[in-house]
Amino acid sequence: MKQFIYKTIIVIVAIIVIYEFTISKQIKQFTQQSEFLLSKEGRKEGIEKLRKEIKKAIKKEKYLSDEDAKLINEFIQKITIELKNSEN
Repeated sequence: MKQFIYKTIIVIVAIIVIYEFTISKQIKQFTQQSEFLLSKEGRKEGIEKLRKEIKKAIKKEKYLSDEDAKLINEFIQKITIELKNSEN
């Protein structure tokens, strides 16, 4: 009976330790990030970062590579065809 209790305690402690080092850290990190993004300061900082990135993109000569442009063009054409077919 003592061995069963000792083994059970060891298994429970192992599960708690594994949980703390794996899942718990991820949950804490996610909640910290979500709290930051949902706060007023976090939103303001996010808007400022977005503005900086848009300014960088405007200064670039070319936004997309040729391959990306071709891929996006084909995708848009496919969507327009599907939209025209859905009207009928």
